[in-house]
Amino acid sequence: QVQLVESGGGLVQPGGSLRLSCAASGTIFSPYVMGWYRQTPGKQRELVASITSSESVNYEDSVKGRFTISRGNAKNTVYLQMNSLKPEDAGVYYCKAVRRTVNAGTVNDYDYWGQGTQVTVSS
Repeated sequence: QVQLVESGGGLVQPGGSLRLSCAASGTIFSPYVMGWYRQTPGKQRELVASITSSESVNYEDSVKGRFTISRGNAKNTVYLQMNSLKPEDAGVYYCKAVRRTVNAGTVNDYDYWGQGTQVTVSS
């Protein structure tokens, strides 16, 4: 069983910074990709940033240049440094890890989610 534990959310003023952390525990594996998603009331969960095991990164357009995703040395941790925060960045941020297996040419991806951490950007 895999558990993802997030931390680092909170209340910050516009223009401020926060650093989110997510650590995977339980069944030992090196996630194929890890990412951060944001959900706001009435909207679907959307991808904010992701990073693969080969360190390839992807960002949602509105956070490019402000947010930085990175993985820890243990490769089962992921961080999201959020700078120059705006009110529209607020929401519940969820960490996701994908475990990929390849068996006889068949690829299977298993998704794991954290419990979410609230980010509030307000003066």
